[in-house]
Amino acid sequence: MTKFSDLNLDPKVLKAVESAGYETPTPIQDGAIPPALEGRDVLGIAQTGTGKTASFTLPMISRLRRGRARARMPRSLVLCPTRELAAQVAENFNTYSQFTKLTKALLIGGVSFKDQDVAIDKGVDVLIATPGRLLDHFERGKLLLTGIEIMVVDEADRMLDMGFIPDIERIFELTPFTRQTLFFSATMAPEIERITNKFLSSPKRIEVARQATASETIAQKMVFHEPKRRDMTAKDKREILRALIESEGGALTNAIIFCNRKTEVDIVAKSMKKHGYNAEAIHGDLDQSHRTKTLDGFRDGVIKFLVASDVAARGLDIPNVSHVINFDVPGHAEDYVHRIGRTGRAGREGCSFTIATPHDDKLIDAVEKLIGSQIPRVENPWSPPGAKPREKKTGAAEAPKDSVEAGNKPEKKRAKSPRRAAESDPAPSTAEPPQPKSAEESERSASPERKRPERGRGPKKNSTVSGAVNQFPEFLTKSFEERLGG
Repeated sequence: MTKFSDLNLDPKVLKAVESAGYETPTPIQDGAIPPALEGRDVLGIAQTGTGKTASFTLPMISRLRRGRARARMPRSLVLCPTRELAAQVAENFNTYSQFTKLTKALLIGGVSFKDQDVAIDKGVDVLIATPGRLLDHFERGKLLLTGIEIMVVDEADRMLDMGFIPDIERIFELTPFTRQTLFFSATMAPEIERITNKFLSSPKRIEVARQATASETIAQKMVFHEPKRRDMTAKDKREILRALIESEGGALTNAIIFCNRKTEVDIVAKSMKKHGYNAEAIHGDLDQSHRTKTLDGFRDGVIKFLVASDVAARGLDIPNVSHVINFDVPGHAEDYVHRIGRTGRAGREGCSFTIATPHDDKLIDAVEKLIGSQIPRVENPWSPPGAKPREKKTGAAEAPKDSVEAGNKPEKKRAKSPRRAAESDPAPSTAEPPQPKSAEESERSASPERKRPERGRGPKKNSTVSGAVNQFPEFLTKSFEERLGG
């Protein structure tokens, strides 16, 4: 079995690795570090949680130990899709470079430009940045990329999902063609393949797992629910979420709950707090300081439930996450792999639940096609009120077989008209003779009944018009010649 001491790392880097408690490299580290130390381009394809960060951090520090950075001209560049992932890479760099004098700068949004400008002006060996903030500094004339020796692209497929590919191509063109490129991704979409063919030179390809596979240490489960009404779906899913948490009991020590929309993240977090759960929300619309504080609280165990958007789905290394719950089935199948990859890391066992409805059928099919297996269905731990079968009534109140309870609509009985009643039910022989009408009733029955004409219709054909309209003026009864002669 290979050890870090067999990888020809710089002694000071090896000392930092051993002080961090690591002895054996992961498969991606074992495959990527040797060619990276030789100066070759590397294309690493591995699922999340396999140690990709150290795969480029360790050889980069080893190679950069010799040399000195100049003002506004960093010697290496690491591009990350999110602020959280960039901050995590910076933490890894601090850990593995603790016995060296290399410097770094972190360029992410939500932080003052002034502080970042000061760090760049001093000169940095390693620049860790998100694409948008990096280009902001470049366009302001505060940064030059002509001195880049090593360029790293981390979570390239996430860059594609977030629309950063044009920015990545522009940054590639701003760096020297002699640079060394280390390119890492969990999946290889056609667009990613195109970029690697364009910007990488004869890369060493390391693929340690089949693309888009979930770790075998994660027990995947799906809860299926069919709401009675579509507008009650979100409320029912919140009930199921709480029931799942209660059903797991002590096995659930903490959990990340993923939602597709930022608004849903806030609603679910607020609902959990209302029901007494220690939960906090994290998504892209929150202030960076708040996001950092929330993540630190979750890592330290101060926060038990982290309700998140996909901003927390990629690359975040929180070792002891026992459960991941997909409140929503992800819109992109690849995101399912990255979400559940927050648990079961570094060989640990983990558990993931996905709450699904009939509306998610196409998304589920896409996920199962991608991972190459069916997600096991488990019993829904929550039953909506009134879901129990009705008890059959007995006695005089028992419903007939053709009642609504039996599944048939009851027949509506119409009241018989006097004429039909007379035809079907002849009067009994004992009926009393009709009483003679009074004079007033006789007079009312003798007079013709005046009917209101139907609205929108004229008088019927061959019918006489009664009233003042029937009294024509005399001149209208004369012919045209008589009126002229008269």
